[in-house]
Amino acid sequence: MAEFVDIDGVRVFLGKPDATDGEWIGQREVLKQLLACWLVVDRRDLPLAPRIVGMPGIGKTTLGMAAAQARKQTLYIHQCTADTRPEDLLITPVLAESGKIVYHASPLVTAMIKGGVCILDEGNRMNEKSWASLAPLLDHRRYVESIVAGITVPAHPDFRCAVTMNEDESTFEVPDYIQSRLQPTLAVGYPNRQDELAILRYHLPFAGEGMLNLTVEFLQAAHGLKLDFSTRDGLSILRYALKRMAQDPKNPLAADEAWREAVVRCLGEEALNLKELAQRKLRTLGGSAVPMGLGDFFFDPNDPLHPDQFTEDDDFDDEDDDEDGQS
Repeated sequence: MAEFVDIDGVRVFLGKPDATDGEWIGQREVLKQLLACWLVVDRRDLPLAPRIVGMPGIGKTTLGMAAAQARKQTLYIHQCTADTRPEDLLITPVLAESGKIVYHASPLVTAMIKGGVCILDEGNRMNEKSWASLAPLLDHRRYVESIVAGITVPAHPDFRCAVTMNEDESTFEVPDYIQSRLQPTLAVGYPNRQDELAILRYHLPFAGEGMLNLTVEFLQAAHGLKLDFSTRDGLSILRYALKRMAQDPKNPLAADEAWREAVVRCLGEEALNLKELAQRKLRTLGGSAVPMGLGDFFFDPNDPLHPDQFTEDDDFDDEDDDEDGQS
C-alpha cells in the first residue's frame, strides 16, 4: 500500500525513493564540499542548498547520490524540465478510480516530509514561476505552500537538497533572488586519466583493457582540447562498440572498426579527428590555434593503443590477464 501522511486534514501520498547506486570516483574535494554544505554546526544553524555546476555527463547527479549515501539518508531525485509547473514540484492532484481527487507529493516534498535528500536535477531548465514556489524552502523559513492542496508543508530538520545545473545553452536564467539562495556553487570538472579509467572500468567491468584505455585516451585528448565530450559519452561509445563486436560471433567485427563506428554513431564523424574539430570550434569562437602537444588524431600514432596499431588478434579479452593474476 502506498505510504501517506495527513497534513492539516489533507491526505498526501508520498513518492518512492531512488535506489540507484551512486559510487563517486575521484574528485574527493568536491564531495567533501557538498557534505560540508549539509552540516549543521549549531542548533541555530541551517544547512545550505548548493548549486552543482558542470558540463553534461560528468557525474553531477552521481555526486549528489554519493553524498546522500555518505550521510546514510534516503535519496529522492526530481528531474526538472522547461515545462515543470509549481504543482509538479510540490503536490499534484490526481483523479482516483473512485472519482475523488487525491494528492501526490513530488520527490522534493516527499524528501521534506521524510527527512531525506532531494536532488533537483538540471534545475536551470525550470522557469521562474516554478522557482518562485521554492523561495520559502530555500531560506530560513524552510517550508513550501501548495496552492492546489491548500496546505503548508514544513521541511524535516534532516531534509537536505542540492541543485545540479548544466553549463549549456538550453537553459533558463535562474532568477537572482533564487541564485542568492542556492549557495555556494560547487564546480565538477572533467576527471583525470586515472579517475576516468576507473569510472569506465566500474561501469563496464566486462570491457577489455585495450578498449578501456583507447576510450580514455580519446576522452582525455578531448578534454585537453576543450571539447564537450564527457565520460558519459565514453560509456556510450564503449557499450555500442562491445555490442557490435558481440553481435555476430561467427564473423565478429574487428575491435578498431567497432570502436570507430561507435565514435561516429555517438558523436559524429568529425569526432574521429579531434584536432580539426577543436580548430573549427576555436574559429567559431574567434580563436586561431589549438593547444600544442597533441597529434593529428588524438594521441601518438605510434602508441600501441592507437587504433592503427590494433591487429585482428587483438580481442581485448581480459581472460589472459586474469590467468596471469592481473586485474
